[in-house]
Amino acid sequence: MTSNLANAGWRFKQPSVIPGFGMTLGFTLAYLALIVLIPLTGLVLRSASLGFPGFWHVATDPRTVNALKISFGTSLIAAVINVIFGVIVAWVLVRYRFPGRRIVDAIVDLPFALPTAVAGIALTALYSRNGWIGHWLDLIGIKVAFTPIGITIALIFIGLPFVVRTVQPVMEEIRKEVEEAAATLGANRFQTITRVLLPGLQPAILTGFALAFARAVGEYGSVIFIAGNLPYVSEIAPLLIVIRLEEFDYAGATAIATIMLLISFFMLFVINLIQAWSRRRYGYGA
Repeated sequence: MTSNLANAGWRFKQPSVIPGFGMTLGFTLAYLALIVLIPLTGLVLRSASLGFPGFWHVATDPRTVNALKISFGTSLIAAVINVIFGVIVAWVLVRYRFPGRRIVDAIVDLPFALPTAVAGIALTALYSRNGWIGHWLDLIGIKVAFTPIGITIALIFIGLPFVVRTVQPVMEEIRKEVEEAAATLGANRFQTITRVLLPGLQPAILTGFALAFARAVGEYGSVIFIAGNLPYVSEIAPLLIVIRLEEFDYAGATAIATIMLLISFFMLFVINLIQAWSRRRYGYGA
């Protein structure tokens, strides 16, 4: 028992080849507290000035509830779609060589570099009733701009790179010989994908999903133009926070932000639990 404790203590003191564990740990905690914990604590304390009755009134306000539903609902749908097509895009970039591959690879990163407001204006121009795409969709009765559908498209646009860039490095480590071995053992393509490839990619896919979802929940610039900002129709929670700030209702704005923080933290916590289980289940974790 003593030997085990001694070994555990030694591993704790020497976690890596980088010296100065105590100093680096202290710097890490101080940096996280300064950048993350203190601002979030101030947010919660500011919303606490309403008291529980006031906070509950803001949380249950129909406009707030509807804005939260739109924000989290469209973010969830966009993240799921990005997982499906992001994995396909990553697979094409990793497994195939074709003319213009480097250009396609660079295009994936465009949402990172492009200002979100510019993306919002471009999407609105494309999907409005007079737009190149929106005009044809309008002929068959589908309205995209100024609806939750348009919000979802904008969130898909800004979230795709998170999935591709998270899955792509892991996919590059899976050798083609693994697929060939599965084929020689009698596995068909579906079995190879579900039983050989996906277990190894599942932690990375969950990480990409969490990043895309988290990015979408707080998105403002690319959504504000295509959403139309119609209360109870296409109004997102970040916009409602801005509206409350313009009304000098700082407590109400921080209350909505706190609600978003709590919901986001809970959903990401559940995703991380699933991710940890997946790593233990398939042996891809520490």
